[in-house]
Amino acid sequence: MTDRPILRQLSVRNVAAMILRKGPVSRVQLARATGLSKQTISEVVRVLEEAGLVAAVGQVGSATGRPAITYRIEPAAAYVMGVDLGGTKIRAGLADLTGAIVAEDVIDTNPRGGQAVVQQIGTLHQELLRRAGIPPDRLRMVVIGSPGVLDRSTGAIELAPNLPDFDRLDVVGSLTRLLGQASLIENDVNLGAIGEQWQGRGIGCRDLVFIALGTGIGMGILIDGRLVRGARGGAGEIAYLPLGADPFTRESREVGALERGIGTHGIIQAYQAAGGGAATTVRAIFDRLPEDAAAVTAIDATARVLALAILSVTSLLDPEQVVLGGSIGIRPELLERVRRLTADCLPRPVPVEPAALGDRATLMGAIAMALHQLHNELFSLPDLPAEFGPPPQPYADAAA
Repeated sequence: MTDRPILRQLSVRNVAAMILRKGPVSRVQLARATGLSKQTISEVVRVLEEAGLVAAVGQVGSATGRPAITYRIEPAAAYVMGVDLGGTKIRAGLADLTGAIVAEDVIDTNPRGGQAVVQQIGTLHQELLRRAGIPPDRLRMVVIGSPGVLDRSTGAIELAPNLPDFDRLDVVGSLTRLLGQASLIENDVNLGAIGEQWQGRGIGCRDLVFIALGTGIGMGILIDGRLVRGARGGAGEIAYLPLGADPFTRESREVGALERGIGTHGIIQAYQAAGGGAATTVRAIFDRLPEDAAAVTAIDATARVLALAILSVTSLLDPEQVVLGGSIGIRPELLERVRRLTADCLPRPVPVEPAALGDRATLMGAIAMALHQLHNELFSLPDLPAEFGPPPQPYADAAA
């Protein structure tokens, strides 16, 4: 549709965006919401229908007494794929044009890394399409969430030690060749922030910080609804804040002082340093609260360092909300302590909330980003992309 005059294309964009957000809607409702004439609305709806992107789905009463036809985006017109690529698990899902999940699966990550993991993503891609009965040409966009930072000049992924050889492999090129289409790669915690904003704790929040704390720690930043990546894609690499451990050591340079201090290994070390010996995992340490004094000491220390990190971040970014995710970040025992500490230090405490999507946050963020890209491709102008974003929730009848 990009060969049409720019004013007509702007009309198409506005109408499509309204149907995405409000559908099913009638032409009268579209005219009222967009300010476009009824004639223009009728022409635009016809264009979208002919392209197979919009379908009539029902009728509603009108002021004239005649029922008005309502329209929605056609869910099966195109599909997107989201992938959460982790060091131990790969989770993938297909969603239709409205955002409804039509197929999903999770497998163990091949420990060999490199091309073996790329091949796993290709196999998942084929299996999900087969399972959902979707022709390959209907899949229009793929977004993959990965730990580390993408080097856009080489296609390699750096700072991802749990994915061997990804720093020496053109991951983008390999996936493009295997999947038969260009794939976008984004940091997994960045996508976690988008996922929580779309369907999790941050719905309606445009200034949000998502901190995932587990084996390691990472942060995704949304300012005015936009993802902040930084000059080299490293914005949010909170692991390197000079807190929790000595930042001037070789170990801190490799994994970050904050990660050394309050990641999995840091909590276990703090527990052992406090005289604890009955627990060997972070989960076991939490389970021993509050009877085990060493566990209390370790979790108190972890909460204090995490609160300092949150204070540093909020002082610089002034987010509307901080969302804590990851296997450690969502623990209520930690959350309660962090809330008390941050409230004591800030004149206007920022809400600190637990993530709602659990281990699906990155996958949902990948699907949300893929939908955003696809909506722009289908409905907008090449030089004037719109901020469609995905619909707030998939249509209720799209998954039926």
